[in-house]
Formats: sequence, C-alpha cells, structure tokens
Amino acid sequence: MTNPQLSLVVALLDRSGSMHSIADDTRGGFDSFIGKEREQDGNTVVTLAQFDQQYELVYSSQPIRTVPPLVLQPRGSTALYDAIGRLITDVGAELAAVSEDERPCSVTVVVMTDGHENASKEWTNTAVRELIAQQEKDYQWDFVFLGSNIDAVDVGTDLGFARDKSMTYVSTTVGVTAAFDSVASYQDRKRAQILGAPPVAGFSEADRRRARGE
Repeated sequence: MTNPQLSLVVALLDRSGSMHSIADDTRGGFDSFIGKEREQDGNTVVTLAQFDQQYELVYSSQPIRTVPPLVLQPRGSTALYDAIGRLITDVGAELAAVSEDERPCSVTVVVMTDGHENASKEWTNTAVRELIAQQEKDYQWDFVFLGSNIDAVDVGTDLGFARDKSMTYVSTTVGVTAAFDSVASYQDRKRAQILGAPPVAGFSEADRRRARGE
C-alpha cells in the first residue's frame, strides 16, 4: 500500500526562447502555486524539470518546505515529446526503486508549454500517448496540460492528456496566474476526494475563462 500521507507534484516547464515574454509571470505563478501547496496538510514532495531542445532535471522529490524560488532562463527550441517521455520514465524509475509503502499515494504531473513540438529526436507523439495511458492505468498517475499560443485542449488530448485536464492560457500575467491557480484548486479537490468528497472534476469553464483573460 502506498503512503496515504505523501503526495508528489511533478512539474515540467517549457524554457524555450518563446517563453521570454512571460518568464517573470511564470516564475511568480509557479512560486505562488508552491506556496499554496506548502500550506496544505500532509507531506508533499516536488520534482521539477525544464526543457528546450535539452532536458534538465532541476530537483527530484524535494520536500515542499525547501523548494527554492523558480529560476527560468528561456532559450532554444521545443522538444516537448522528448521532455515528457524522459520525465515520466525517470520519475517512474525513481518510484520503482523504493518500497511500496514509501511511494506517494498521489502523483500529479503538470506540463506547461507555450508552443508546439519542433525538436524531439527520441520520442514520438504515439510513444508519449501510450506511456501516459500506461501510467494512468497501472499507477493512477494524474496528468495536467497547460498551453499558451496553442489550442492546449487539442494538443493535450492528442498527447494523451484528459480533455478536462488540458487548458489554454493567455501569455499575460493574468493568464499565467489563473492557470497555476486552477491547478492549485484542482489539487484541493483531489485532497477532498481522499476524505470522501465526490469524484474530482477537471478544470471548470470558469477556470478556462480566467486563464483566457476573459
């Protein structure tokens, strides 16, 4: 049995060159999200990776109380498939290496990007979609997709993310903040479900309007 007091948040953030215009907003939004998660009961650990045409694991299973402010320096192109495939594979291997009672009862993977795939060399759309489906089915991982400058619902569902957990946000302070706030609210609903609340819904239409700046 997994540890019911332990949750893992896995974040994959785009740092390609097109993120430059919202880099400050992304830093602030992510730090605010971590702050809200830090206030919750239970024990949460965080894994953060960033990508352009290269993949970088920033930290792994870091206790949320010691997560540092986000450092994001946009550059390069968008190897989205490679980054998602690498992240899921690495986190899966890390969890497989510990006993079941040390594994988190909740794993939420949040992918945030502002552009289409244009640089992957190792992973394909199909391979990523199959990997996500496997982790959802076998280990009940939860996947969230946030996208700007793209139709994130279409792109996310094409990659295997659930439609109600894929959301488009505008490249503004309002849009970025609303996107991270929506993920924090979703996490709250997941925690309530563990305590007996009704099944968790994905993003609401109100969430989507705020993320679009409406």
